[in-house]
Amino acid sequence: MNASTITLHVPQRSKIAGRMDFFQMVSGVLLILFLWAHMMLVSSVILSPSLMNGIAWFFEATYMAQIGGPAIFVLMVVHFILAARKMPFKQDEWKTFRVHACMLHHKDTTMWLVQVISAIFILVLGAVHMFVVLTDLPITAAKSAARIQSGWLYLYLVLLPLAELHVGVGFYRIGVKYGFVGRNKRKWFQKTENLMMIGFITIGLLTLVRFMLLNIQG
Repeated sequence: MNASTITLHVPQRSKIAGRMDFFQMVSGVLLILFLWAHMMLVSSVILSPSLMNGIAWFFEATYMAQIGGPAIFVLMVVHFILAARKMPFKQDEWKTFRVHACMLHHKDTTMWLVQVISAIFILVLGAVHMFVVLTDLPITAAKSAARIQSGWLYLYLVLLPLAELHVGVGFYRIGVKYGFVGRNKRKWFQKTENLMMIGFITIGLLTLVRFMLLNIQG
């Protein structure tokens, strides 16, 4: 077998694939920023339900909620489709990936697997959450509390850690892939990202507790 024959089996670099990777990164960053902003805005109920109501009123009065909500959902779907190009959906692909992952014992590979599994749950649960909220405007602290107290708490107890875990891993992998996080800074970045993840999950849990204790009769 000569060199010319060997090169025929080497995949050619594709500009389209590179651009899709770039758009996947951009959509991921936008979703990360949205999730962090959303968490901070909703958690304002911890300080005061009136503060949360005021923030919600502003977003609805400017139509940012009515337009931005569906736009974020579309962005989620686009991001999932772009990422799904590399997901092992077929049984033989999944089996091959699992065997290689167990053989390599590579931490970043395991983290990618966590992203794949969490992404599927987030897309479904996130879609349910957004549909329920956007079809019951205006957003108020009382409505959110009533939803939590009526049994939706369990959905958010699953969605919250999965979303933050997905974001944390995604933020790290973006940094590594595009050279923002060098090999000598990976451990430091992971520790910092873990602290941020724990912080946001804690804020989210405190927000859920505040909703559970909020008096919705008045």
